[in-house]
Amino acid sequence: MTETVATAPKASPGYSALVLAMLLLVYTFNFLDRQILGILVQPIKAELGLSDTQLGLLGGTAFAILYSTLAIPLALIADRTSRSWVITISLTVWSLFTALCGLATSFTQMFLFRLGVGVGEAGGVAPSYALITDYFPPERRARALGIYSMGIPIGLALGTVLGAFIATYVNWRAAFITVGVAGILIAPVFRLIVKEPVRAVAPVGRAPVSAVFAILARKPSFWLMAFAASMSSLAGYGLAFWVPSLMIRSYGFDLQGAALYFASLLLVGGASGVFLGGVLADKLGGDRGNYAKLPAFAWLITGPLFIAGFLSPSPWIAWAFLLIPNALNILWLGPITTAVQHLVPPHMRATASASFLLINNLIGLGAGSFAIGALSDALKLSFGADALRYSAVAVACFYVLATILAFLAVRPLRRDWVDEVAG
Repeated sequence: MTETVATAPKASPGYSALVLAMLLLVYTFNFLDRQILGILVQPIKAELGLSDTQLGLLGGTAFAILYSTLAIPLALIADRTSRSWVITISLTVWSLFTALCGLATSFTQMFLFRLGVGVGEAGGVAPSYALITDYFPPERRARALGIYSMGIPIGLALGTVLGAFIATYVNWRAAFITVGVAGILIAPVFRLIVKEPVRAVAPVGRAPVSAVFAILARKPSFWLMAFAASMSSLAGYGLAFWVPSLMIRSYGFDLQGAALYFASLLLVGGASGVFLGGVLADKLGGDRGNYAKLPAFAWLITGPLFIAGFLSPSPWIAWAFLLIPNALNILWLGPITTAVQHLVPPHMRATASASFLLINNLIGLGAGSFAIGALSDALKLSFGADALRYSAVAVACFYVLATILAFLAVRPLRRDWVDEVAG
């Protein structure tokens, strides 16, 4: 039985750009719904009586458990059926559970609703990576994935600002309900606009997940990039969740002030960094090793600057230090996600992306916010309100491991790369 070895989307550049814009919108909601909990930590903590450890579990672990493990089966369904339908249904599910978070009255209820958010979001990212890879040629692919990944800083910033302002003028429950309902309304619009690309060869064969795993398992570059990204994500996701609370506890910001402060870092630094990563990867793509080398240099600078920012005596000095690492810490998204797509044949891309995300999210998303929260509780007797500050400093050291692993991936990636096959 033959298998699809190439795709040839018969779409105009304008329609491809529209598809990318819709995927960006959905990805923005993906991170908006994740981050809104981060800015609402203080009012939720006060009303429900939660510890930092419990809040860390809600911020990452609860979300990551099913988000990571369900990503692979949902990616397989997307590869074999319709990626746009899988994304549409996923958006509806995670938005529904985000709205339900506004009804939680205990840690257990909130934990279960956050599990539901993870179930929905599990079907969003890997199929989106595969759609972008189908709609954009190799020379523009990293840039397109970089633009898509701008949904991370935009979503984080919007979640922070919207959550803070709705909580201030209504309450924290209304913030969850508002953004959840908005996502449900966008889902049918997405499905009407985004179509499956036309394939050059009909998919008469199916690649079992074991076949995808077998290919990836033999490639050292996959493991090195996955664990490098995981170390970065452990620090990055944890800091994204806790920095607004750090600003409140260590620098005396109110909820809205912390939201605007953090959002400015995300929009100025984060958006420029993730877009720049995609552009540079396309320009440096002649040497496949650059897809790992570029993130390695970025992480090398990120850790020390984050630490300098968190230890600054003034929030405005801290802002200057934190701006650059907020750009560099997610610069890897365009290059590494592109590289993972090119470790397997085209019809395995969504499953390969999900395999990468399984490792990245179980470690990074699952442990990041919990590690900072648990460490903050442990240091509270010694450092008081600044316990969260020193917890953030400790976790920022994981960027050193990310740097080492990424440099080690450079040479294997050159060997492991699967070139595009003409349709």
